[in-house]
Amino acid sequence: MAASGEIERRFFARSAVKPFQTYSSVQFGGDMPAELVAVASASHGGDPVHVAIARAILSDAGLDESHLRCPPAWPLSPEAARRVAGAPGPQRIWHNCSGKHAAMLRACAAQGWPIESYLDPDSPLQQANFALMAEVTGEDPGPVGVDGCGAPVFRVSTIGLARAFAVFASDCRLSEIWTAMHRFPMLASGIDGTDAAIARSIDAAAKRGAEGLLGVAIRNQMGVAVKVWDGAKRGAGVAMIAALDQLGVLAGTAPDHLAELARPPVLGGGSPVGHMESTLQLRR
Repeated sequence: MAASGEIERRFFARSAVKPFQTYSSVQFGGDMPAELVAVASASHGGDPVHVAIARAILSDAGLDESHLRCPPAWPLSPEAARRVAGAPGPQRIWHNCSGKHAAMLRACAAQGWPIESYLDPDSPLQQANFALMAEVTGEDPGPVGVDGCGAPVFRVSTIGLARAFAVFASDCRLSEIWTAMHRFPMLASGIDGTDAAIARSIDAAAKRGAEGLLGVAIRNQMGVAVKVWDGAKRGAGVAMIAALDQLGVLAGTAPDHLAELARPPVLGGGSPVGHMESTLQLRR
């Protein structure tokens, strides 16, 4: 529909594709309440509600956090990190991907697959993820890399990621995931996540990813993807809101709700001295 920049250049999709990994986990692990689906799809902040739900996903399958293979981490949210600052050290359950890992373990336990190798690219679950990514992006997701959390990570292009989010917006197979992320955006992100703000403001589900990634699935309309090539997240939300505006998606009070994220302040000496401004111009 519209584009700007190097839309066919390849990169690792990182956490932006968690909704599709959640689909495989639910397909093989059985239905979960929407709150659990949202955290399974999340790059969460490690707030108490996120941690409690990640533990619930595990306990539902007779597992606990000792089975997680994501690395120990402090909570992503500064407020959550301060809350546990007195702990002896980081924990796996606080990792922002613990919900995804818990759902993967749940699926393997339900199918009788070895849980010790749930991150192996050759495991049945990860093979299913690879096949789904190929389908929704229309691209070869290989060669597969290793994400920061230890899970397999897939290669895509920006247009491929946008195509995947268009499928996410309209394919009935993924509607349970979409509904959970739209209904509980702060479980699928964090209190102040740009993706959560977009999902609260328009009829969409949104997911950010490391290295400047952001995807938006607008219900039964389109998918939009942003990749910031220097890997910094600072431009992703600004560009996405500008793209949504140029595509005519923002209506009613949505521009007001997203105004601060569309033009975030630049600080100097602790005070605002300017703001970021998008120069994005989509070509139709």
